[in-house]
Amino acid sequence: MSALTPRPLRPARPIAAVAVMALAGGALAGCSSSSSGGTAASSSASGSSQALSGSITVFAAASLQKTFTSLAGAFEKEHPGTAVKFSFGGSDTLAAQITQGAPADVFASANQSTMQTVQQAGDTTGTPTVFVKNTLEIAVSPGNPKNIKTLSDLTKPGLKVALCAKTVPCGSAAVKALAAAEVSLTPVTYETEVTSALTKVELGEVDAALVYHSDILGADGKVDGVVFSTASDAVNSYPIDVLKGATNTAVAQAFVSFILSSSSEQVLLKAGFQAP
Repeated sequence: MSALTPRPLRPARPIAAVAVMALAGGALAGCSSSSSGGTAASSSASGSSQALSGSITVFAAASLQKTFTSLAGAFEKEHPGTAVKFSFGGSDTLAAQITQGAPADVFASANQSTMQTVQQAGDTTGTPTVFVKNTLEIAVSPGNPKNIKTLSDLTKPGLKVALCAKTVPCGSAAVKALAAAEVSLTPVTYETEVTSALTKVELGEVDAALVYHSDILGADGKVDGVVFSTASDAVNSYPIDVLKGATNTAVAQAFVSFILSSSSEQVLLKAGFQAP
């Protein structure tokens, strides 16, 4: 530390002047303290006034309907005054709606390519985060009356099979799984979302469908699932992000953080999804 240069001595102040200045200083200090306290109080009040409120619209893949509806209830309970509204459907359809200007605050897709469509259009606010993965299974009627064990069994004469459209995440995953198994399959119907393909099996309109493992668990015994070897070649990753056109950014960001939390992950894993 360098040596200090001595300051010139100041003339002594009259005692009365010193006393007046001390009193004035005390008053100023009191004002400063009051002002600081007022700022803190104001800040506190501001914090309470910034409590989350209002609604958001979440565009989410059809396969997330059951879990997201449940998680939204937990989110709303944690943040009274908020409301989460959903538009569930095929991820490709939702992505097209978003890029065409449909009002939405959050997008949760069933694969990364549909999220990239939205991202490349400049409609996301950051880098989408993968929060779960999902794998395909063969959905069959309870008890598996057609004795379907492999993908090649789906080509049996007379067997009716439903697949998702190739542009839908579950459809593009099915294409990969079938190619890996070297199975060529012509379904009786292509569905625009995975829940529709599952419903076809539940109603007995088809004998089998390629859907997600989570959908089979969520069917509550209305269908059985058959695991096949090439499912690992077509695992879908689910990304989520706040959208650029969000009208309630605070609630949207809070909801995304809630979905990315460990507690929400446990709910999703229990529902048949996989950790990212």
